[in-house]
Amino acid sequence: MSLVSLNTELRQELKLTPQLLQSMEVLQMNVQDLAEYLSRASEENPLLEAESPASLQNAYAQLRRAASWLDAGPQGGTFLHEDGTVPEQGAADRETESLAAFLRDQLERRHLEKPLLALCTYLAELVDEGGYLAPEDLESLEELKLPPDLTDRALAELQSLDPPGVGARDLAECLVLQLRRQGACQVSIDIAAQFLPELGRKHYGPIARALGITVEEVQAAEKIIAGLDPHPGRAFEPAEPTVYVQPDVFIVELEGQLKVVLNDYYLPRMSISTYYARLLKESDDAKTRTYLREKMQQAKWLLGSLERRGNTLCQCAEAILEAQRPFFTGESTELSPMRLSALANQLGVHPSTVSRTARGKYLQCRQGTYPLRYFFSLAVGASGPSRQAVKHRLLELVQKEDPRHPLSDQKLSQLLSTQGAQLARRTVAKYRLELGIGSSTARKRA
Repeated sequence: MSLVSLNTELRQELKLTPQLLQSMEVLQMNVQDLAEYLSRASEENPLLEAESPASLQNAYAQLRRAASWLDAGPQGGTFLHEDGTVPEQGAADRETESLAAFLRDQLERRHLEKPLLALCTYLAELVDEGGYLAPEDLESLEELKLPPDLTDRALAELQSLDPPGVGARDLAECLVLQLRRQGACQVSIDIAAQFLPELGRKHYGPIARALGITVEEVQAAEKIIAGLDPHPGRAFEPAEPTVYVQPDVFIVELEGQLKVVLNDYYLPRMSISTYYARLLKESDDAKTRTYLREKMQQAKWLLGSLERRGNTLCQCAEAILEAQRPFFTGESTELSPMRLSALANQLGVHPSTVSRTARGKYLQCRQGTYPLRYFFSLAVGASGPSRQAVKHRLLELVQKEDPRHPLSDQKLSQLLSTQGAQLARRTVAKYRLELGIGSSTARKRA
């Protein structure tokens, strides 16, 4: 997967170097992708040797004795994504490279000027498996101090690509993009942009009054919106084969302390071939030396990229452990607010580096197996709990309610307020929809 670096000091031109390309590729790979990548690299480069020493198996066996739950897999725990979905046990990991490649191919055929093309490609790499741009990823653009018109043009170009709705920053924008592509009426666009929570509760009257239209027009728009795809990127997920999650990092208790352990037990140990290294020095053939010199450089870049990936992943996991220690010790089931950009500042790296480090990777601890991104959650209000914590509390309230008298959004708002989470009724409705929870009317049981 191609990746670019944004460099404003060089006339806002985005520079791509082989070293950076490889480093960013390796950084973004999870342990499964990396194992396949290293296997191909060793086949293509004679200077690289891949070994799987028995010492790795012995080391993993020792780790298992210290933490018997390591082989529990994703079934060991469940989690809530920021979008509120709960994976089934044994849920498969997601592939995103096919979507990114599809977007890049479209961009390359548009013959855009170099700075715009580079920024568009950069944004395309940030699109998640659902087809969305995450807010924390877009935060990194602010630090680059790019011309606003360049950023706006790049986002518009990305959102004009197929599949319709790709590059949206939230559900409303995703639906609006699709409606505009279809040439839908302005009523449908306005409802999708402004009244999704009300539409989900089938509050047709308030929507109609706000827009000065009839209830019938609202219902007609509802049918159009219901036919849209809320996750346009998922069309690129392969149905087969099923690839199960393999943690990239563990948090285990060793010698009475919680520690981060990188899961490199299934990765081959890469080294430079002594035979070809000697041949590079001793060969009298100029073509052979040129070829081997190029391969030696590639091998050194790869080894350096592997070291940087391991160091960055460990640093991120250690920072997560420190920030969420009550969760990992079992003192709390809730996460503390934690911003991706704040972690980047703490580590002295760019936010996009942390974003790529976390993307597609999983952490296993005694509580279960979680995506690294699970541990990043914005605070509700200035000093409230994390959004993830609030969603958990909301889910618990709904699960404990009397099904004959389900709690209204206003009542849920009041109950959450007593727990230190100040949320407006509209925000409660938004979180409820993200969790896939129906309205009080839909939840009522006789």
